Amino acid sequence: MALKGKVALVTGSTSGIGLGIARALAAEGADIMLNGFGDAGEIEKLRSELAAEFKVKVEYDGADLSKPDQVAAIVKKTQVDLGSLDILVNNAGIQFVAPVEEFPEAKWEAILAINLSAVFYGMKAAIPGMKAKKWGRIINIASAHGLVASPHKVAYVAAKHGVVGATKVAAIELANDGITVNAICPGWVLTPLVQHQLEDRAKEAGTDVPTEEKKMLQETQPMLKFTTPEEIGALAVFLSSDGAATITGVPLPIDGGWVAH
Repeated sequence: MALKGKVALVTGSTSGIGLGIARALAAEGADIMLNGFGDAGEIEKLRSELAAEFKVKVEYDGADLSKPDQVAAIVKKTQVDLGSLDILVNNAGIQFVAPVEEFPEAKWEAILAINLSAVFYGMKAAIPGMKAKKWGRIINIASAHGLVASPHKVAYVAAKHGVVGATKVAAIELANDGITVNAICPGWVLTPLVQHQLEDRAKEAGTDVPTEEKKMLQETQPMLKFTTPEEIGALAVFLSSDGAATITGVPLPIDGGWVAH
């Protein structure tokens, strides 16, 4: 229970990567503030199950991270309800695909608001409390697309490159305050969202899911294997540990060799 006594806020943590990270941190003893959208009953069930399974405090706040005041409010709520905020994981993200000239302006604004601006507002709100304690971990979930590009993802790629840049700036500023700031850059992760994409692709192509999995991975990754939310959670736990005390300002790919090309 290496993180017992620590408190973590994980945005976008009601499913997928965020939930994998929240579970991994809870398993090490951290109290958790969950955040995300979904059915209220299902979220309450998830919250109570996590608390019971790992014997930690688990709270939930449905802050809309596209609104700066709500980002600041969930940081404050975490500090008040759980007594601190030691580990901030900026994970929430949305996606849309279209060529640049056809990309809807509203989608551009929405993706930058949630994928990039919410990271800035989260860090801005959390840093003073971490500085006061001389200890903190900020983990920004970027993407392989924070380091390389793919067509039809102009807003997502721009936002994730911005996350990597913001991570480096914060890391430099906080280098002697006991606070590390790093970015995790996943490649393909087998989340429920990607599973649905694979099922849709198989239906359109008249193939099956395993065939489409291989095709999807071959497009970018030398390793024909999806990363799991649990593996990303394990990396977040390591970055939160004393063993990672001097790792800061780093974009860490966990991507089956994608960005090694």
